[in-house]
Amino acid sequence: MARQDELSFVEFKKRYSTEEACRNHLFKIRWPKGFQCTKCGNGKHYYISTRHLYECTQCHYQMSVTVGTIMEKTRTPLQTWFWAMYMVSKDKRGLSAVMLSRELKIAYNTAWHMIHNIRMAMGERDELYKLQGKVEMDETYVGASDPGSKRGRGTTKAKVMVGVSLSAKGYPEYVKMELIDNLKGITLIDFADRNTAGISKTTISSDAYRSYKALEKVGYEIDRKKFDIKDDTDHLKWLHIIVSNLKSFILGTYHGLDTKHLQSYLDEFCYRFNRRRVCSELFDRIMMASVMQTKINYTELTA
Repeated sequence: MARQDELSFVEFKKRYSTEEACRNHLFKIRWPKGFQCTKCGNGKHYYISTRHLYECTQCHYQMSVTVGTIMEKTRTPLQTWFWAMYMVSKDKRGLSAVMLSRELKIAYNTAWHMIHNIRMAMGERDELYKLQGKVEMDETYVGASDPGSKRGRGTTKAKVMVGVSLSAKGYPEYVKMELIDNLKGITLIDFADRNTAGISKTTISSDAYRSYKALEKVGYEIDRKKFDIKDDTDHLKWLHIIVSNLKSFILGTYHGLDTKHLQSYLDEFCYRFNRRRVCSELFDRIMMASVMQTKINYTELTA
């Protein structure tokens, strides 16, 4: 993707001032080299202006620019969707559905549904990234615990597995976070297999907890050390800094976060972190992710 200049509020408002402007932008994203029918591959079309559909001149299949995206069959104006993505891209702290509802003058349920679809698109896009090289791995705990529950690994708080890849100079590159049910060895292996570039390209740094031995048994090179911030300040340093930022991100914006949708908030945090060097491009990248991801219905989210 070509590097984009950051859009100011005034520029954004001017560029996407009408529904037609939004549709034209979606058309260019979907068909950057010109229209191509998804059924027969034909490159010519008619535009049905009364229904905003594109009809193939050969097989007569009709398409909208939103089909197959998170905006498919939406009753919400495209301008509102564009504003939502723009606001998400501009707010580094994260944007709550309450704030989105207030700023765009839409119902809370509509805002909540929209922002969950945007987060889902972020998460799916991040599946393209894999951790490799030296990877710090540890678990953390998020949310409230049950009364009387233990601290540390015995807590009833939501368990989150975290992986952070480091550059050759020891700085963080990418992060992955997943909600997990337990800390068994098989769970850690599954996380590593799905989120790293593989055994031959990954060296894992972890604490001395016994479950991490399972990674070594299946072939991962692993550096297991008892975590002691006084004796070894660099061990898992960046992972713990990022986890601290995650908790500030969640507590500062999403009060009363429930475990059911926690993964979508983890996805948003990772998406933002992994693109921290291209903040000016976030709107374009979120838009691209949203066009490539099919929507999830409100009933599916609330079931």
